Amino acid sequence: MSTKPARHTESLLDELETTLAHGTVARRVETLRRVTDLFVHNGLDFSQEQIVLFDDVFQCLVEHIEVSAKALLAQRLAPIDTAPPQTMRRLASDDAIEVAGPVLSKSERLPDDLLIETARTKSQAHLLAISLRRVLSRAVTDVLLLRGNEEVVRSTAANPGAEFSDGGFDHLADRAAQDAELAAGLALRPDLPRHLYLKLVTKASETVRQRLEAAHPDKANQISYAVQAGARRARSAPVAQTSQTEIAHALVRSLHQDGRLDGQLIEQFAEHQKFDEANAAVAALANVSVDVAETIMIEGHAEGVMILGKVAGLPWSTVKLLINMRDTLNGSTPLDLSASKATYERLRPSTAQQVLRFHRVQQLSAPPPERSSQ
Repeated sequence: MSTKPARHTESLLDELETTLAHGTVARRVETLRRVTDLFVHNGLDFSQEQIVLFDDVFQCLVEHIEVSAKALLAQRLAPIDTAPPQTMRRLASDDAIEVAGPVLSKSERLPDDLLIETARTKSQAHLLAISLRRVLSRAVTDVLLLRGNEEVVRSTAANPGAEFSDGGFDHLADRAAQDAELAAGLALRPDLPRHLYLKLVTKASETVRQRLEAAHPDKANQISYAVQAGARRARSAPVAQTSQTEIAHALVRSLHQDGRLDGQLIEQFAEHQKFDEANAAVAALANVSVDVAETIMIEGHAEGVMILGKVAGLPWSTVKLLINMRDTLNGSTPLDLSASKATYERLRPSTAQQVLRFHRVQQLSAPPPERSSQ
């Protein structure tokens, strides 16, 4: 290791002592600039012991300098992976966003506990800076989504390095129902769970339908049909198929081919809110495509699930779990299923097959041509 940085460090120590004891603010700023230059230009050559020394020096100097000088220090140190950690924590916690912002958004020296505390207590500008980090853990995004305003939530959702907990994704989906820009960005995330993508499409389609029908009440039937067709295309688009969905479908295919797919497995999928696996399993046992089963599950409400369950030969106990799973994942109000049980037990398999054939034909058919108003 070069001895030049070490000699420079030693030569600055005497100046630092004089500056701290008798120096003006201007002299502190000049000393800070020289110390920063030395660290920025030679940071990779310093030992851990020397970095600790720089940490002490920086913290002594930043206590009595103006915001603009601290902001410049933050900008210069933030991109450096070996930046003094305690100094970075001090700068990241500053109330002035021009000081904290560069560090919160760029520094790799900040632990999650500091990011979480900052997100809980500082301004929306601080939260926005955190949302821009290269990597965001689930623990951090949970707080950003809870406290963040519209801009913070959109920025967090658009960050490809952000990870989200199940609760975080649920929160995003709920907010996206009232925020078209957020919904569009969220739908493009490759890690968005399939059931939440379907929820986004369904809610967006309902909003579009309502607006169009209000503007053109005489064309309500055509509008409803066209919007449903558009929603189905959105559900089958390549962007909607995540790697998790593909893995789930492959697992179910393997189980079905080996003869191990049964109602008990479907109950386990439903109890653990595994929509992809449960839907694919019901489709396999009902001998329909996953897309057809999915459309019925999403658009047909409890009745659709009962149709699929009857064709698949599932008992009511399994169908009930599927309905509950669907309502939970969609955020729907739980139904009183006592009447549904009686309906399911009366439903004949042949009738369910006829309804299922109708759904197949309906999904494949084109929207009807618009009638002339003349």
